[in-house]
Amino acid sequence: MSEVVRDSVEAALDLDEREVYSHIAHESAEDIIRIISSLDAERAKLHGEVIYYKDDWDDLIRERMAKGKRHTAFDFYNPALLDIWERKVKEIKKLKRLEKIGYTVLSAVVAASVVVSTLTGQPYFLLGLSILPLAVFIRDSSRERFDLIYHELTQFFIDELRTLVNKHGLDPERYKFKLFSGDYFGIETRKLRTGLFAVVRAENSRGNH
Repeated sequence: MSEVVRDSVEAALDLDEREVYSHIAHESAEDIIRIISSLDAERAKLHGEVIYYKDDWDDLIRERMAKGKRHTAFDFYNPALLDIWERKVKEIKKLKRLEKIGYTVLSAVVAASVVVSTLTGQPYFLLGLSILPLAVFIRDSSRERFDLIYHELTQFFIDELRTLVNKHGLDPERYKFKLFSGDYFGIETRKLRTGLFAVVRAENSRGNH
């Protein structure tokens, strides 16, 4: 009799554990789809698109960290996500800082050439104007690098979401997310009235989109 009771208790504990992990997976997936949409929105803005989507992925992650919640993708499901996010954020901030420094230096050189031209009466300002195309180069190279970083991060979180969906048997349709670009792998895209949406391709899905 005690053996039967013990087995029943173990079964109940096992059931509770599965429910807990299912809840964790659900909340992690909900966080991830918010991040995916936010990252891709930032990427679309780099391409000059007017985006009205607003959901700050940086704030979301910091909010989760500050609360110390143990049921999100960032500190329970895969702690490595935080490390990857931190590295990418630092890289983005460094690039933005270098871009700003580049513009500042160019502006200083042009301003100095104008001042020297005014003082000497010589057309030194032409030298300053000749380096202005460097501003376009700085802008374009920075945008290309930002685009690559945002693409890498978005694809990474898409892959993480697909892993989560497959591992815990979640319904992909429940975690569809808004996209502004269509060049990601492992997803199926749908053009709806409100824009482009996508779901991750589960293991039993077919087709390439």
